Amino acid sequence: MANSDSTRLAVLIDADNASSSVVQELLEEVAKYGTATVKRAYGDWTTTNLTGWKAHLHRHAIQPIQQFAYTQGKNSTDSAFIIDAMDLLYAGNVDGFCIVSSDSDFTRLATRMREAGKVVYGLGERKTPEPFIAACDKFVFFEVLKKSPESAVTQPVLDVPDLKGLLLHAIRETLRENGWTRLATVGSYLGKNHTSFDARNYGFKRLSELVRKQPYLEVADVPDATGFVHVEVRPK
Repeated sequence: MANSDSTRLAVLIDADNASSSVVQELLEEVAKYGTATVKRAYGDWTTTNLTGWKAHLHRHAIQPIQQFAYTQGKNSTDSAFIIDAMDLLYAGNVDGFCIVSSDSDFTRLATRMREAGKVVYGLGERKTPEPFIAACDKFVFFEVLKKSPESAVTQPVLDVPDLKGLLLHAIRETLRENGWTRLATVGSYLGKNHTSFDARNYGFKRLSELVRKQPYLEVADVPDATGFVHVEVRPK
C-alpha cells in the first residue's frame, strides 16, 4: 500500500446511518490513513432527518448526494452509494475507500473493493454487524472518536472481545525462539485477524501503553544495531 501521505481515499458517508456528531474526529481519523480526495454524504436532504449533517457539509467540503426515497421501506441511499463507489473503483482515481456506516448492507461492497486491490476502512458504531466489520481491512468505532474535553482517550468501548485472550494468542503465535516477540509483529497479527482491534477500544491511545498495563505480560525496550528501540513482549 502507498505511503499514507500519498494514499488517495474516497470517503463515502451513509448519512442515514451515521452520526454527524463525530464528523471532525472522523475526518481526522481518515487523515491518518491518507488524503480524502473524494468526500460524499448520501441521503434524502429534503427531509428533517439529516438536519444535523447539513451544518457540517460546507465546513468540511463534503458533497451532499441527494437520493429520494422512491419507495417506502426501501433504502435508495444504499443503491446510490454503491453505484457511486463502483464508478470510483472503475475510474481508478483512488487507492482506497472509507465506508462510513453501521449498515451490514455494505459488506459485499467492502469485499468487492478489497478483491480489486483497494484498501477499505470502515467507520461505524459498535452495533455494526460483524460481517461488515470483518469485510474491511480496518474498522474504527465511532465510540473511540468521541473524546471527552478532559482527556484524549475515551472510555473503553463496551462489548469488545476479551483483551487478555486476544493478546496472549497473538503473542504466542508470533513468539521467536528466544521467547520474545516484537510488539509491532503482535500489532500486525491482531490487525490482520481482528479488523476492529484498536487500543482505544480498551481505553489506551497506543498498543505500547496498553501492553505495559497488563499484569500478565513482560515488556522490554530492546535497541537494535542502529540504536532504534523496539518494544518486545512475552507472557509472564
